[in-house]
Amino acid sequence: MVAGELDINDILKLVPHRYPFLLVDRVVECDGESHIVTFKNVTYNEPFFPGHFPQTPVMPGVLILEALAQT
Repeated sequence: MVAGELDINDILKLVPHRYPFLLVDRVVECDGESHIVTFKNVTYNEPFFPGHFPQTPVMPGVLILEALAQT
């Protein structure tokens, strides 16, 4: 694994996932072995919001788990 910070272009080179199932936007910390901190910017424009509790939008739990797996 690459250590340091990664932007979306670096991430796209490392993982096969693409929109809408790429759930990591940025890596802010990575030691290359056992520690990583990532971000996923979630907006109201996400394709899952209209059908998942439309009155109170929430990111589906299975997608949260997938984001953790991609980390």
